[in-house]
Amino acid sequence: MLARIRNSLNLLYNMGWRYSQFRIKHEILRRTGLLKKRFPVAPHYKQYITLEDWKKNNGRFFFSSKEALSFERKPSKSIKERFINLQAGRFLFFNSIEFDLGADYNWVTNPDTGFSYDTQKHWTEIADYSKEAGDIKYVWEKSRFSYLFDIIRYDYHFNEDCAEFVFSEILSWIKANPINCGPNYRCSQETSLRVLNWTFALHYYRNSSFLTDEIFNEIQFAVYWQLHHVYQNIDFSRIAVRNNHAITETLTLYLTGLLFPAFLGSALWKEKGKKWFEQEVAYQIYEDGTFLQFSMNYHRVVVQLLTWGIVLAAKNNESFNQTVYERAVKSIQFLRTCMVDENGFLPNYGANDGALFFKLNDDDYRDYRPSLGALAKSLKMDLDLPETEDELWYGLDSKPTNKWIPYVGIHSFDKGGYYIFRESDTLTFIRCGNHKDRPSQADNLHLDVWYKGQNVLCDAGSYKYNTDPETIKYFFGSASHNTVMIEDYDQMEKGARFIWFGWTQAKESQFYETADSYCFTGSIVAFKQVGKGIVHARQVIKKKGNPVWFIKDSIINKPAGSRMKQLWHLPLSHLPVQWTITEEPGAIEKQKKEGYVSNKYGRKEVSEMVIFATKEDHIFTEIEIKG
Repeated sequence: MLARIRNSLNLLYNMGWRYSQFRIKHEILRRTGLLKKRFPVAPHYKQYITLEDWKKNNGRFFFSSKEALSFERKPSKSIKERFINLQAGRFLFFNSIEFDLGADYNWVTNPDTGFSYDTQKHWTEIADYSKEAGDIKYVWEKSRFSYLFDIIRYDYHFNEDCAEFVFSEILSWIKANPINCGPNYRCSQETSLRVLNWTFALHYYRNSSFLTDEIFNEIQFAVYWQLHHVYQNIDFSRIAVRNNHAITETLTLYLTGLLFPAFLGSALWKEKGKKWFEQEVAYQIYEDGTFLQFSMNYHRVVVQLLTWGIVLAAKNNESFNQTVYERAVKSIQFLRTCMVDENGFLPNYGANDGALFFKLNDDDYRDYRPSLGALAKSLKMDLDLPETEDELWYGLDSKPTNKWIPYVGIHSFDKGGYYIFRESDTLTFIRCGNHKDRPSQADNLHLDVWYKGQNVLCDAGSYKYNTDPETIKYFFGSASHNTVMIEDYDQMEKGARFIWFGWTQAKESQFYETADSYCFTGSIVAFKQVGKGIVHARQVIKKKGNPVWFIKDSIINKPAGSRMKQLWHLPLSHLPVQWTITEEPGAIEKQKKEGYVSNKYGRKEVSEMVIFATKEDHIFTEIEIKG
């Protein structure tokens, strides 16, 4: 009981009164059924806009129609294979796992568990997390409609009309998902993405004979009520969630006014959406370009959304406040600094659910160059990256004027707490940060090492958000990161779902350069559930021009008799690593064991895990990569 009271007070302190008050009120409204009344079921049909009026009066898009596109067609084997698979009902989830959904998929069955949701239930009665149902993201993934880009790219590059296929998919979803019912209305971000992706298809097939008045009428009605849902539920994302969900939803409301101006209420949605979007960008992207979710992949999500917003505003002779553009530039600089030049990969740091909303290329899911390149070009920045297909679809054909390339040496992003050593062959990534916004993983002082494009010491990733407790503890806790644990305790105490108690906070961070080394020293207050005043201090020294790192970890105020464990994660395909421990014989216990790495959501691979354990209060390790 005392622990529950302590954790409740800790949650209130961490999340603030605004969040706590909203969650209490929201739960009361949900349980009493008052929330349900805001979201009507089976509303009477209304034609908000005709197809002819929409063609005349909608705002300017990236392109007016497919006939207006003129960039070079490049039919490829990969584009064709993805299209053939989609036609056959074989769908790639999270850019990672293929499931055979068949030709008559009902849109509400989880292919991972076989559980089918009840589409007669109001969305407020659907649980996000259920052991029986499994991870609801498996249902949301296809309903997001990001796969339409695979079909449209096949249509363009192979010059084969796929309009009938696209509209049959959209109409199938509308028929299977009654308004405000079932799992696919549970998340307003998923709803927003669906509307944006349908809008892309509508513009591409604007002149198609398959886009009839009858089909457009069904789509415009469904789009209106999905946008109505997003607007009515926007405070949940802006107050209770406040992450990339809020940025997605507020931007979608703004774009509604540009792209569907005849909708009842769209002028208000546009005005409010723009204001809220500007507020969310200013709050969520810190002044140094780091992001409040402490996640590389979720930061890329925001980069893609910024691209949509900035390009479409400009095409319609509108703009955002200056902060949006400044934070977009800073985001590019931060992510580009963390990028490995050989393949465009970044550390798999932070929560990674496989999200890549608008994939307009054949590149690897982990390759950030297409997303960063497109946003950079919209801001006239030259990152010295190859041109990608994304830029062509967005109509970004002007030459960038401002060249920006990260220099060799130490890069500090102290607002987010990231420190990077960049060299021609190596990238060293260190996190040592404070948390004014909630962390999703217990990963402070994680060290990521790359050599010649290979992630030699890696972050194990996320795997799944809804799986067994032991697996969640591993992937979200300290055990899956290159950091230190006391016995089997995480740096923070795990609560329900995405909640952590006793947030780690940076105590010190210093970085400097000598004639032959790059040096970092930092410490965090951690393990509050284990004892008072416990501090983890880490020193990292990288030898210039050589793949050699010296790491000293110390635990101040470590409980007597407890062991500190230094953890290292290596993919099975890693280059040979030589370990040198400078301690008295017998003082350090070395253990090799099987670990796991999830480079893409929902997929788990075996990895090598090296653990050094001692009852002393420090470990000094030298790491050298051979080959």
